[in-house]
Amino acid sequence: MSDHSALRPWRTIVRRKSRKIRVGTLEVGGDAPISVQSMTNTLTADAAATIDQVRQLEEAGVDIVRVSCPDEASTAALPQIVKAAKVPIVADIHFHYRRAIEAAKGGAACLRINPGNIGSADRVREVIQAARDHGCSIRIGVNAGSLENHLLEKYGEPCPDAMVESALDHARILQDHDFHEFKISVKASDLFMTVAAYQMLAEAIDCPLHIGVTEAGGQRIGTVKSSIGMGALLWAGIGDTLRVSLAADPVEEVKVGFDLLKSLGLRHRGVNIIACPSCARQGFDVIRTVETLEARLAHIATPMSLSIIGCVVNGPGEALMTDVGFTGGGKGAGMVYLAGKADHKMDNDRMVEHIVDLVERRAAELESAGGAPT
Repeated sequence: MSDHSALRPWRTIVRRKSRKIRVGTLEVGGDAPISVQSMTNTLTADAAATIDQVRQLEEAGVDIVRVSCPDEASTAALPQIVKAAKVPIVADIHFHYRRAIEAAKGGAACLRINPGNIGSADRVREVIQAARDHGCSIRIGVNAGSLENHLLEKYGEPCPDAMVESALDHARILQDHDFHEFKISVKASDLFMTVAAYQMLAEAIDCPLHIGVTEAGGQRIGTVKSSIGMGALLWAGIGDTLRVSLAADPVEEVKVGFDLLKSLGLRHRGVNIIACPSCARQGFDVIRTVETLEARLAHIATPMSLSIIGCVVNGPGEALMTDVGFTGGGKGAGMVYLAGKADHKMDNDRMVEHIVDLVERRAAELESAGGAPT
């Protein structure tokens, strides 16, 4: 079903105009879709384990995967990982600038460097040359927890001004060397600091911005904090790539990232299930049904909508706006809606299998008609 966004200006998000760069074969910035990133938590030196996790992330729909490269064993494993991956691999570099040079030679699509701990300007220049020689882009990754000492002395503590100054100082080094294939992040675990820093940075430079709330916490609180912070930025049109940083399975980061973009109408992938919280009016067990359907339909990447509503108070209205819908009724049965119209009744105890079949068939129809995920 169309969301008729053109007819609803109050739900239109105008993205900040940024220049476009490449991360491997992926376009980032400009009019390119906002990309979802995650990071492996395996030892990168264990290529087999890392490749396995990259594949899990790819199945979840990830666009970019970052791997940590803290030592020579990690950068030595990088060529094997890059060869096996279907998505661009970003090498995460801290402290040791030589790891960045090795990663560029090893096929990394992008080098993530933290200006606060990569070393002198000369070392950064060497990293720039390696990136240029091997076709890498660079992410300047500023974190509130690892700012340069001179900025901490100047501002007294981590703050948005210090983070933005750090980012712009290092962007200037890249620009002075005529290197423009870079994006920037300015992350903090504090929501207010994060949002303020990105708002300032978005006004100061035209490069793509990678957004996120760093060290957001476990799956529940981390999802909440990330949704508030990144939701505010995305609603304002700020953000070209994102990572939801969770102390959880990296696959969950990808799921939350897509759910966040899907909720704002910025990307469409998979089945968007609209469900009521359930109450005494429910004609079936809504919570258990939705949990089951989420698991059974997780393999579908084609964008489509499904409403699962427990009673007739809001059910018919919600079903008008979804591809497939089920509204609970009385006597152990409910109404199935197709393309917004009441189509037929179905017994509650047969509903899950029936809905799965309908959604899979509808997804196949949309895919054959060109409804690929965006």
